[in-house]
Amino acid sequence: MTSIWRLAEIRWAALATALFAAGALTQLAGGPAWAWWSLYLACYLAGGWEPALAGLRALRDRCLDVDLLMVVAAIGAAAIGQVFDGALLIVIFATSGALEAFATRRTEDSVRSLLDLAPPRATLLTGDGGEQVVDTAELGVGDLVLVRPGERIGADGLVVGGQSEADQSTITGEPLPVAKAEGDEVFAGTLNGAGTLTVKVSRPAAETVVARIVAMVEEASATKAPTQLFVERIEQRYSVGVVVATLALFGIPLLLGADLQSALLRAMTFMIVASPCAVVLATMPPLLAAIANAGRRGVLVKSAVVLERLGTATTVAFDKTGTLTTGVPRLTGVYPGDGFGTQDLLALAAGAEHASEHPLGRAIVAAARADGVAVPRAGEFTALPGRGVRARVGEHLVEVGSATRLGGAEAAAGVESAGQTAVVVRVDGRLAGVLALADQARPDAAACVARLRSVTGRSPVLLTGDNARAAQRLASETGIRDVRAGLLPEDKVAAVRQLEAAGERVLVVGDGVNDAPALAAAHAGVAMGQAGADVTLETADAVIVRDRLAMVPEVLELSRRARRFVRANLVLAGTFIVVLVAWDILGHLPLPLGVAGHEGSTILVALNGLRLLRTKRRRNVDADDRSSAVPTRLPESARKRSSR
Repeated sequence: MTSIWRLAEIRWAALATALFAAGALTQLAGGPAWAWWSLYLACYLAGGWEPALAGLRALRDRCLDVDLLMVVAAIGAAAIGQVFDGALLIVIFATSGALEAFATRRTEDSVRSLLDLAPPRATLLTGDGGEQVVDTAELGVGDLVLVRPGERIGADGLVVGGQSEADQSTITGEPLPVAKAEGDEVFAGTLNGAGTLTVKVSRPAAETVVARIVAMVEEASATKAPTQLFVERIEQRYSVGVVVATLALFGIPLLLGADLQSALLRAMTFMIVASPCAVVLATMPPLLAAIANAGRRGVLVKSAVVLERLGTATTVAFDKTGTLTTGVPRLTGVYPGDGFGTQDLLALAAGAEHASEHPLGRAIVAAARADGVAVPRAGEFTALPGRGVRARVGEHLVEVGSATRLGGAEAAAGVESAGQTAVVVRVDGRLAGVLALADQARPDAAACVARLRSVTGRSPVLLTGDNARAAQRLASETGIRDVRAGLLPEDKVAAVRQLEAAGERVLVVGDGVNDAPALAAAHAGVAMGQAGADVTLETADAVIVRDRLAMVPEVLELSRRARRFVRANLVLAGTFIVVLVAWDILGHLPLPLGVAGHEGSTILVALNGLRLLRTKRRRNVDADDRSSAVPTRLPESARKRSSR
């Protein structure tokens, strides 16, 4: 990731700020005028040369922007002795430009890192039966690729040989590995399990799902702020208006016989009182105070623009796995067959699964131990790719796996119809029972959904790559009414755009790589921070650091309050500017009084905005949702999964 000091904008802004601080301290300490004037002028050079150069280039294209206007205002302030005000303007605009450059670079880096999901090399099967290691970029449609256990799949394609499982959570968000056999589709960048697969390439490298995710994130990020052109038009008109008015205030009195010094003084006074410092501070302190407030609660909001956007969201769309759920499967039911008791069945299954590192196996063992069931030792353990595990537990040969591979589909149907995963247990060749497992909703999920419905006036939407039955089960538990399941990343983007086409401003909450395009395409995006993928954390506008769902409605309410403060401050700042400008044009506004009014209004709006720092937490948030604490990432060993 980009180091903050690699960017020239950051270094120049930091230097300008340091020079400004040194100049202010020297002036306050009663140092010689030449010393603090020199420091302020050095601040001008450090922070102002880049916006001045950009402004001159814009002038060459017949465009006038606020950055150049502020540089001119700063120079004008220095010309009439108000070098402190000018240096402050320089510092404000240099800092905001540096932060914008840093955020842009970080996003670009994170998007490029997505391509690292797909392996750079793959094993190509040649026509004479041999093998050749090639760059994945060279693979063409129809090529046959050999994927060994534990390798990442190098291309999108169809399985034409072998059986295994693929962890494709990065693409679909499914929490569990998916069995793969002949005829099944696989995706580049997903992780193969314990079996060996032969894959026929169906798409070139530039058109894989991962590559399309990258393209969608870049496209959506480029069009994320539809009001940008409107803002630029207002900025252009304001800048031209101030320049024209300043020149008129300088030139007309001269033509009418006024002396040069008084005309220049009036024009520069106008430039200072008309400068948008108070308007800028009318907006920033409430938003920055709200950002700091959110940060204390465990929500990282990346910018003031983001906070303002969060306050206008009308619909919240949730990912399922790892967002509304814990992302970790748990045993939800034990259904023994004839001749077996509940604890006997669980003990045999846990004994067979004890050596497995598959998430379902770990969940079965954990449930047995939690219920006080002794887990017997097992021998002759074998992982069967695409089927499950087999082991000898005591005198019994125990098989644990999917109903489609081991039989028992009829017994498992009831479990699967309820949106849970059915695991069949066979003992000595006959059906012994069925275990039900499911990814569990976070304890605060239902309360979060209810509160969001109250805040936005609309029920949240569930967008998931998981199957419809699992999605409907979670929706019924949490109170969500609009469920859209079986979605690939591009489908989630399409769903977001469909909602926004209907007039909604959508806030997407997710955690996986597959959620990144939807987060980028949405009006605003929030990532779950503890288990979130790197690209998702970078693409999101805000990050919930401790994965507390209660903070989603909390930050929406906070951003709405900040927007109310912004509106009040804009009225106050605008009133001061109008009064001071009218006074300067229609009467005679003394420069000290103009500076006092300008700086006074700035201080008032800043102090008013900072009141948001005192916002108290709601009691249900203070509880820290300790009951919802879950493992945030599987240990490294859990990624080397035995195949089911």
